[in-house]
Amino acid sequence: MITISSSGDFRRTIKSLKRMSEADIFASLESYGEKGVSALAAATPQDSGKAATSWSYNVTRSKTSWSIVWTNSNIENGFPVVIGLQYGHGTGTGGWVQGQDFINPAIRPIFDQISQDVWKAVTSV
Repeated sequence: MITISSSGDFRRTIKSLKRMSEADIFASLESYGEKGVSALAAATPQDSGKAATSWSYNVTRSKTSWSIVWTNSNIENGFPVVIGLQYGHGTGTGGWVQGQDFINPAIRPIFDQISQDVWKAVTSV
């Protein structure tokens, strides 16, 4: 037989949970979006510079989550230029241009900072 007993009350726990639910730990996502745009623009290989200046972001909230989506609006002949730069692309003469992974290294520090800041906000409430 297992017996569990408890003394006291849950006032401190309830107070802590209430503070966490009221805290807007995601309020700074706009600034992370801007930092991501800057990092991606700086890391984008440049020929004309159009792809580098075409980055933007959007912060959205659903019932259960928040998202930051970074996009690039530079499209040539129906093809997203940064996808060709990232993963490679064929040429008009049958050749192949090898891709260069520039997106992941550029955005990784932003993800790491978001993770650290959210963890700090959650654990300090």
